[in-house]
Amino acid sequence: MGCYGIGLARIMTSIAEQRADDMGIAWPVSIAPFEIALVVIQPKDEVQKKIADQLYQTIESMGFEVIYDDRNERPGVKFKDMELIGIPVQVTVGKKAGDGIIEIKKRGGEKEEITIDLLNEKVIEYLNQ
Repeated sequence: MGCYGIGLARIMTSIAEQRADDMGIAWPVSIAPFEIALVVIQPKDEVQKKIADQLYQTIESMGFEVIYDDRNERPGVKFKDMELIGIPVQVTVGKKAGDGIIEIKKRGGEKEEITIDLLNEKVIEYLNQ
């Protein structure tokens, strides 16, 4: 039995072939499983965890699909997984979170330190690039 139409499986395969790089799949924002990956570096740190929880609520309330990585893994593992999955924007809550500083980056790009109050506009800017 064969299928010669354009189905979901063929569309996803075509995108994966066209948009994959050495880090994994780079999903376009329009069909990415999640638009934003929120990574907390030390989930056992109460300050980082509290700020990450608040940011998760904020990002969801903005209407974005967000994956929240609060696993007890090394930061490198978390970052590599988010690159491999192909999430377009990554927000990181680390040791500077207590000072109101977080990191944001587009998949495959350079990270940028921003203040928490700039998150809304930076997310929109990164997703519209």
